[in-house]
Amino acid sequence: QVQLVESGGGLVQAGGSLRLSCTASGIIFRINRMGYYRQAPGKQRELVAAITSADSTDYADSVKGRCTISRDNAKNTVYLQMNSLKPEDTAVYYCAARQRGNDYWGQGTQVTVSS
Repeated sequence: QVQLVESGGGLVQAGGSLRLSCTASGIIFRINRMGYYRQAPGKQRELVAAITSADSTDYADSVKGRCTISRDNAKNTVYLQMNSLKPEDTAVYYCAARQRGNDYWGQGTQVTVSS
């Protein structure tokens, strides 16, 4: 089992920045991909950014150029740096990890961007 603990959400004005953190614990051997998804009210959950164990990254078109995902293997932590935030970025952000075909989710952290 993998446990994911997130931090870093909050309220920010449009144009501002936030950094989300997600720390994995438990049986973390062979986690091959971690990332963030988000879900806004009335919308489906969508991928924001992901990073593999080989440091390959993937971004949603809507955040390319504004967000950077990175990982600190020594701390078992993934970071999502979000810049130039827009009101449409408002959502609950969920950390996710994939291990041997199983998906694990964090509890979610609210990000609210005011205009």
